[in-house]
Amino acid sequence: MMGRVVVIGGGAAGFFGAIACARAMASLGISHAQVILLEAAASPLAKVKISGGGRCNVTHSCFDPRLLVHNYPRGGRELGGAFARFQPQDTIAWFAQEGVKLKTEADGRIFPVSDRSETIMDCLGQAASQAGVQLRCSSPVKQVVKTSQGFTIALANGQTLASDRLLLATGSSRDGYRIAEELGHQVITPVPSLFTLKLPEPKLHQLAGVSVAIARLKYGDHQQTGALLITHWGMSGPAMLKLSAWAARNLAEAGYRGEIQINWLPEYAQISDHLATTKTDHGKRNLANYRPFSQIPQRLWQFLIERSGINPQLNWADLSQKHLHTLTEQLTRGIYPFAGRGIYKDEFVTCGGVHLKEVDFKTMASRVCPGLYLAGEVLDLDGVTGGFNFQSAWTTGYLAGEAIARSW
Repeated sequence: MMGRVVVIGGGAAGFFGAIACARAMASLGISHAQVILLEAAASPLAKVKISGGGRCNVTHSCFDPRLLVHNYPRGGRELGGAFARFQPQDTIAWFAQEGVKLKTEADGRIFPVSDRSETIMDCLGQAASQAGVQLRCSSPVKQVVKTSQGFTIALANGQTLASDRLLLATGSSRDGYRIAEELGHQVITPVPSLFTLKLPEPKLHQLAGVSVAIARLKYGDHQQTGALLITHWGMSGPAMLKLSAWAARNLAEAGYRGEIQINWLPEYAQISDHLATTKTDHGKRNLANYRPFSQIPQRLWQFLIERSGINPQLNWADLSQKHLHTLTEQLTRGIYPFAGRGIYKDEFVTCGGVHLKEVDFKTMASRVCPGLYLAGEVLDLDGVTGGFNFQSAWTTGYLAGEAIARSW
């Protein structure tokens, strides 16, 4: 009798899980089972295609699982054991075995040498085909019913499939969350993660394109340090994206309205003393034309002076103690109201999904529905930008595929 594994979701986790399952079954001598990969869209791997500006940020060069987990606002604790079994080094080795060369950039992000996401897409497609995975695109799932033998999967086109094992890897799809709930899982309401904030300050918008290498952002109890980019709508860059990830739930509850605090010079101590020394040593210099901090671009320096309510044409010697105090506040604790959020390029990551306590992270098996496995972003886990979300997809997909094969 032919057995069947159905994987719902043709993204990174779904493909990796399907390939791992088919290969593991072949190595175990299981020849009577087939793996079917269902994708709702006309083409699979949509997020892989747009990732990293079309280059595909495959993973990150953090090879210590104990450090790696700190890049996951949700799921870090659970992923610790999973990364001990499949981590970025394993990802690199997997793609190398498939003939795909990867490169590591200065910030730790890892891309294909080709700088083309199609390289990764073609690799996954070819690996799946060679492993005997049957890919069926334009096959949205309407309903999944648990049976005594496994699952009955009803497709939107009227067809039905019987399956012994089911891997749910639907990413942030609402249909995926619905299926998980219908199979008995608790779904934590998804909200956006990895986004930019809109700051309604026209003079700031005029600085679009200006960036600083190191800034510290604070929102409530959350703070993040990193590069910051001023845009025509507000703020972006790694520091902002990391803050949005860690504070995703709080920002959603606040309706994406509130205030952030910015320290433009987090690596400096005693800013007020430094400004006082500048006043003494460079008193005859014009305030606008002499900036004591090279880390702050000239246009931003001019903006901060004016935001402090100080005439930029004053000489340093003319600054009062009140002026120095106000400028210190703008440099280290400036308050910026925000109203609304943007997105990070064309990518979309969510905070929320299937409750992690309901999944065994050794096998990615459901604890509430026998025969069901889950991988990727359908779970309540997400990482910051830099290849971490793909790594959790590769890891959970691989572990699920291997475990499904061993469960036969």
